[in-house]
Amino acid sequence: MNSDEIVKLLGDPQLVSGVLVAVCVAATIYTLATPFLSTDTLERRMMSVAVERERIRARERAAAKVKGATLRHEHKRYMKEFVERLSLSKWLNTEDAKMRLASAGFRGPQAETAFLFFRAVTPVALFIAVGAYLSIINDHGLTWPMQLAAAIFGAYIGIKLPELYLTNTIQKRQFSMKRAFPDSLDLMLICVESGMSIEHAFRKVGQEVGAQSPELAEEFALATAELSFLPDRRTAYLNLVARTGLDGVKQICTVLIQAEKYGTPLGQALRVTAQESRDNRMMEAEKMAAGLPPKLTVPMIIFFLPVLLVVVMAPAVMQVMASGF
Repeated sequence: MNSDEIVKLLGDPQLVSGVLVAVCVAATIYTLATPFLSTDTLERRMMSVAVERERIRARERAAAKVKGATLRHEHKRYMKEFVERLSLSKWLNTEDAKMRLASAGFRGPQAETAFLFFRAVTPVALFIAVGAYLSIINDHGLTWPMQLAAAIFGAYIGIKLPELYLTNTIQKRQFSMKRAFPDSLDLMLICVESGMSIEHAFRKVGQEVGAQSPELAEEFALATAELSFLPDRRTAYLNLVARTGLDGVKQICTVLIQAEKYGTPLGQALRVTAQESRDNRMMEAEKMAAGLPPKLTVPMIIFFLPVLLVVVMAPAVMQVMASGF
């Protein structure tokens, strides 16, 4: 087939129209069949995870029946026995320990037991470790009273270590929640103005904000559960404030309590609160930016100023040396 025949064939109206009809039919079939052929990857993965979880749970339950033991936190049984035998909850536990543990993300009796266990064991372990190091490995020229004082200081550090760890964890969680809270307020405002109840708004915002701050999503999920089960909704709001420890959360919970008590419009209050949260976040960012120059002064003097002096003075020094002076 030569080029003239090909051009003539391509110029045939019936052939061109037939090809166009075939393409249109194929595109239509593909468009209609795509929704049925596409698979939801997330849903399939969630289903596989659920099936795998149930399979593992059934396997472990069967193993527990064979062994005649329970699998519920079996690896922490020694902690519970240690705490109960020494009654550590009476003389090591504080009034706000449970709330601080909840603020750090550790909930339940297992977390409290672990905290009491480490609070009792860590000082003794550090006292023995420091004493053994100074008396056996290297005393660094210290006398016996000084070695004893060093061991006591190690025990004091051991007492403070669990509290410092707890405080550091709380600060990290609060920083993550504070950074994501203004965006969550905007989402909550959209949900409330669309007609959702506050429980559904909390649940939806928790799902959406989970990628940015899992801690805040967890707190919203707990608040949703407490709003559903507690007889007094005010208690659920106060518990959310106590767990987070953020001024913004306290403000929004106060707004929710007043709206529920007096019937005030919730959308306008949420809009004002969201704007104030965004303004506070911007003010904190500006405050951090304003604090950079004083912090950079010492590094600039130590690292940049000597190099600048060398660059400025080096040509003059080289000229003087070249002239023979």
